[in-house]
Amino acid sequence: MAPETVQQGMAAEEADAPPPRGKGRGPEWLRALGPGLITGAADDDPSGIATYSQAGAQFGLNMLWTMAFTLPLMAAVQMISARIGRVTGAGLAANMGRVFPRWAVTSLVALLFVANTINIAADLAAMGAAAQLVFGRGAHLFTLLFGLGSLLLQVFVPYHRYVRFLKWLTLALFAYVGVIFTVHIDWGQVAARTFAPHVELNGALMTLVVAVFGTTISPYLFFWQSSQEVEDQEADPDQAALLAAPAQAPRQLRRIRWDTLVGMGMSNLIAFFIILTTAVTLNAAGKTDIQTSVDAAAALEPVAGRFAFLLFSLGVIGTGLLAIPVLAGSAGYAVAEARGWVSGLERKPRSALGFYAVIALATGLGFALHDSPLDPIKALFWSAVLNGLISVPIMAAMMIVVGRRSVMGPFTAPPIQRLLGWVATLVMAAVALGMFVFR
Repeated sequence: MAPETVQQGMAAEEADAPPPRGKGRGPEWLRALGPGLITGAADDDPSGIATYSQAGAQFGLNMLWTMAFTLPLMAAVQMISARIGRVTGAGLAANMGRVFPRWAVTSLVALLFVANTINIAADLAAMGAAAQLVFGRGAHLFTLLFGLGSLLLQVFVPYHRYVRFLKWLTLALFAYVGVIFTVHIDWGQVAARTFAPHVELNGALMTLVVAVFGTTISPYLFFWQSSQEVEDQEADPDQAALLAAPAQAPRQLRRIRWDTLVGMGMSNLIAFFIILTTAVTLNAAGKTDIQTSVDAAAALEPVAGRFAFLLFSLGVIGTGLLAIPVLAGSAGYAVAEARGWVSGLERKPRSALGFYAVIALATGLGFALHDSPLDPIKALFWSAVLNGLISVPIMAAMMIVVGRRSVMGPFTAPPIQRLLGWVATLVMAAVALGMFVFR
């Protein structure tokens, strides 16, 4: 590896110029959108919708600050996870195994599997409840169909072939943005509360902050984006891991930065408007506790009228169908990499039996757990809290990996990414601790 090639690659990586236009169909900046965009879309899953809705209903405009605060932290963490995959040609769990003892990696992967399974259960239950809003009955049957359909698609259809269709269903979430055209909003107050909220530290606030942070900066997204970078690289015969092909670094790291910023920006924009919508509708009307899916759907009534339930249902079902493969797939990647198994959603089932077995197990357990006495909205909220708690050790491990030259070679994360990554880790630890201190 020529030193001058590496230096040129690292220098070009830090350039702030937008990605150049490509020679294919459309500009390269548009064609560059991939793992980061999908990851951002999957982040606004039913758990996210429920959590953001609860935040706006309970604390009104005073929770808008969380989206402005988490955006740079979220973007930095996701860029780091993508960098690890693209530089090394291996996923996050595999690289953790190069730095930490086997028992430690196994423990982190086990935490991820448990959290993902509970999140799948909550997402499936919410999707079934959303379908029932439209058809009047059949929540259990719809939950079964959604779980089975998602599993069959993951096993028998390459992910890239059907995810492009699922992405369009998430456009229903833009109905939350439409509320700004139908109700009076004091934008001065919105700006003031976004950057100077009026909050009182207590157990309820800290629990909600953990949930919001946990559903925004979620561990399954780290493993997913890292592994998708590996899959994209392996699918293109002209590409290789950056450690083996450092000349590709300027273009690929610039693409990762652009892809991730767009994906996380869109994710937080939708989340911001979900909080804003429920703040100016439910909270303003004195409805501060969302108990059911009907309560959450009511926030869309100003823009959707009697079609509010339909729009809400489409949003929940669309994001659920997009997120469940990400949840189950990230668990599959993590377990397979930790065990040294072959993995990949583009592979045939017979060539990656262990990987697909984990996906089937996570989805099956999620379905088995979905029929709990806890309302789907509450289950989604508490799954977000769990994600917030387990993210701390996983983020700390990831930050150690991305700073190791023995793993990353000359492509360790730049100082600003490492700073933001460690700040994100410490913030997640602080709010998790605060949840117990202020009980």
